[in-house]
This record gives sequence, C-alpha cells and structure tokens, in this order.
Amino acid sequence: MALTNPIQFIQQVRSEIAKVVWPSRREVFLTTVMVFVMAALTATFFALVDLGIRSGLHGILSLFG
Repeated sequence: MALTNPIQFIQQVRSEIAKVVWPSRREVFLTTVMVFVMAALTATFFALVDLGIRSGLHGILSLFG
C-alpha cells in the first residue's frame, strides 16, 4: 500500500467530492415520501399475513381442542 502525504490525500478527497452529484431538495422529499409509503404498505401486508396465520391456527386448534 502506497503512503500518501496528507496534502495529496486532501486534494484527492476534494476532487472526488466534486464528482458527487447531490440530489435536489425535491428528489430528497419524493424519495423520503416513497420510503414511508413503502414501509406502510409492507407493515400492512405483514399485519394481514399475521392475522391470517393467527386466524388459521386458531381455527385448526379449535377443531382439536
């Protein structure tokens, strides 16, 4: 591994940061909203699956109990 002096390192970091394309405020807002929507949909799906499994098991166990 080649050692780089601190000045070269800082110059390389600054040049790499200059290449980064930062999202706009609107893009950040829309992706945040989409994350919350997808999280809500996923939570609803798993709640329904849990309810179905619980009802099915309750039904099966009530037959034998």
